[in-house]
Amino acid sequence: MFPSASLFAFTLLAVAYGQQVGTNTAETHPPLTWQQCTTSGCTAQSASVVLDSNWRWTHTTDGFTNCYTGNTWDASLCPDGDTCAANCALDGADYQGTYGITTSDDALTLKFVTTGANKNVGSRVYLMAAGSESEYQIFNPLNQEFTFDVDVSGLPCGLNGALYFVEMSADGGMSAYPTNKAGAQYGTGYCDAQCPRDIKFIDGTANVDGWAPSDSDPNAGTGNMGTCCNEMDIWEANSISSAVTPHACTVEGQTACTGDDCSAPGSTGGVCDQSGCDFNSFRMGDTSFYGPGMTVDTGSTFTVVTQFVTADNTSTGALSAIRRLYVQNGEVIQQSMSQIDGVTPTNEITADFCTEQKAAFGDTDTFTQKGGMDGMGAAFSRGMVLVMSIWDDHEAQMLWLDSDYPLDKDASEPGVARGTCSTDSGAPTDVESASANAQVVFSNIRFGDIGSTFDSSAAARRK
Repeated sequence: MFPSASLFAFTLLAVAYGQQVGTNTAETHPPLTWQQCTTSGCTAQSASVVLDSNWRWTHTTDGFTNCYTGNTWDASLCPDGDTCAANCALDGADYQGTYGITTSDDALTLKFVTTGANKNVGSRVYLMAAGSESEYQIFNPLNQEFTFDVDVSGLPCGLNGALYFVEMSADGGMSAYPTNKAGAQYGTGYCDAQCPRDIKFIDGTANVDGWAPSDSDPNAGTGNMGTCCNEMDIWEANSISSAVTPHACTVEGQTACTGDDCSAPGSTGGVCDQSGCDFNSFRMGDTSFYGPGMTVDTGSTFTVVTQFVTADNTSTGALSAIRRLYVQNGEVIQQSMSQIDGVTPTNEITADFCTEQKAAFGDTDTFTQKGGMDGMGAAFSRGMVLVMSIWDDHEAQMLWLDSDYPLDKDASEPGVARGTCSTDSGAPTDVESASANAQVVFSNIRFGDIGSTFDSSAAARRK
């Protein structure tokens, strides 16, 4: 996810975060069914989703006083991280009324702006293990495929409906950090390859030290601490552009960082690769593959299939390729081919593709430096948590996904153009006003043996 700091553009009358458990609002996870598949068929899994802890109201353990309001900590309750964690309780969520999160059988709808008693912008949820209230579902994607249906027709420029894996702890860090009393049941333990420093509580302590309020987001800021882990962006998309992107890290599992030890875009420092090795069809030279009325028509629902191929076709083999295809209107559509000079024509992410792409675009190859495909595969083998979110971007206006980026380069240079959105698009104030009713719908999630989660007998065509 890039950049994760902008995931927290939301406003509530009582905005705060914590690690204890409050009792003012009952925590009831919205149910969500998904399918575990083998070559013999698929079996329904009765699971649920949980809201990330950073969106929740947190108050004093013995009352209703906010621990954090706007983008500032209450200094009396939170003079330091440990005291804050002891003083502050994290409460249950009104999923539909406050956050615009609803489920129906196998479908999850995330609304962008919800205006009830207060205003909320964006959300992030995790898939819980079937039958569990206290652990996230853990996936090992090696020699498997992950499939889902998605409707991005309501996502314009500047928005991102994302579905991805991160190497979080199954219990949200509860067992590793005794001061975390809330755990996965309340959506704790987030990490990603951006090493986000806007997370309010990390490793059971508050991110109070060095906290600096954001200049552009009245509800966010950054502290000294960040939280890092391997990240596999299966789907970052709106109706204009999409990208599939692995981000490797040199650490195993959720790992806290401090200050300069946290990563920065294009930096060889830190422990994670923020830029990733992305495959965005538009960026790779095919400008007519994905979008309204195009080969993959984002005006209607379609199926996204991502296959994680290993060198020996086993679940213990080395990750060798990440393969993408789509299914729409009864047709299997192969990912577009690379059309960039210096990059061997391919429609898969491989070690060679990543090396060639970075050279062709003049980008620092932090993906390979931080572990590359081997590191990503090792993280898969340890297990990943599924994340689904909708967000706008206070840091870069989502230009890295759907427009020309970075802005100091000419759009004609290889790798700069990523979509048709204007470089003036994506400002959160504009998007939140003009596209308040935007939403993304993820449905029919399936996971299992390669070839088992979609109808491969459908008429196939290549772009």
